[in-house]
Amino acid sequence: MTATDLRPTTAPPTGTRVNPALLALAGSFCIALSSVFIKVSGTTGSTSAFWRCLCSLPVLAALVWWERRRGAPRRRVLLPLLAGVGLGVDFVLWGDAIALVGAGIATVLLSVQVVIVPAVAYLLFRERPSNRFLYAAPVLLGGIVLAGGLAGTPAFGPDPVLGAVLALGAGVGFAAYLVLMRRSTGPGVRDHTLFLATASAGVVAVAIGVPTDRLDLSPGWPALGWLVALALIGQIVGWLLISTALPRLSSATGATMMLLQPVGAILMGIVLLHERPSAPQLIGCLVVLAAVAFVTVGSRR
Repeated sequence: MTATDLRPTTAPPTGTRVNPALLALAGSFCIALSSVFIKVSGTTGSTSAFWRCLCSLPVLAALVWWERRRGAPRRRVLLPLLAGVGLGVDFVLWGDAIALVGAGIATVLLSVQVVIVPAVAYLLFRERPSNRFLYAAPVLLGGIVLAGGLAGTPAFGPDPVLGAVLALGAGVGFAAYLVLMRRSTGPGVRDHTLFLATASAGVVAVAIGVPTDRLDLSPGWPALGWLVALALIGQIVGWLLISTALPRLSSATGATMMLLQPVGAILMGIVLLHERPSAPQLIGCLVVLAAVAFVTVGSRR
């Protein structure tokens, strides 16, 4: 589930009991835990992708049922399924990248989807990117080189270069998912669209994991427990909090709050997983986050 296409359209209601910024903070914290859950589970990208999708589907099915009871317009099928292919590629590659380059670095590199989306939209639909995107792209590439250890600089992880490449591939898959979801999601069909995309992503995880022998259908405990937590906390609860908070925040504030996810992943990777990114990697992460903030906040203002 993503919040990239959610647009703040209403002013914060009077008498709101819970500060929307706190909801966004809690949602970002839940989502940032995703990389931690994947790493401590010790499973492959295909396994974590399959189980997070499988465990999410019953909850999403209940949401679809409720959505249909309210009455919904015509529902699309093909575009959500195609979007799910991109999401499945993202889940699988990102899960493998976490084991190779660390939870924090992999999550930061995944955040480049915010900049990849305008490029994909331009190539497919001729949507001209903003000037901010053109200015930030070279800076972003420099940050990626540093964060992934692609320039031969000291880097954390058993294979940081391959991990960086996989994380960037995950970002491309996630960008494709976002672009297609933009054109398949409308009022009253969000849950239906997400259900189909999640089911399609699970099929992709099987299609990649079975031939490569990297799909474990019986991971056992406690790995399965971590994967259930990934689906319920890192995916469903996190994005429900985010989707509730963003319409009540200004565009600039909402976009900035979303950047707490990769920042939180880095901090939790250091504190909980004892990851020790090198100084060049941390500098690269800061450059990537600054470039993403420059593009995102400016484009939504």
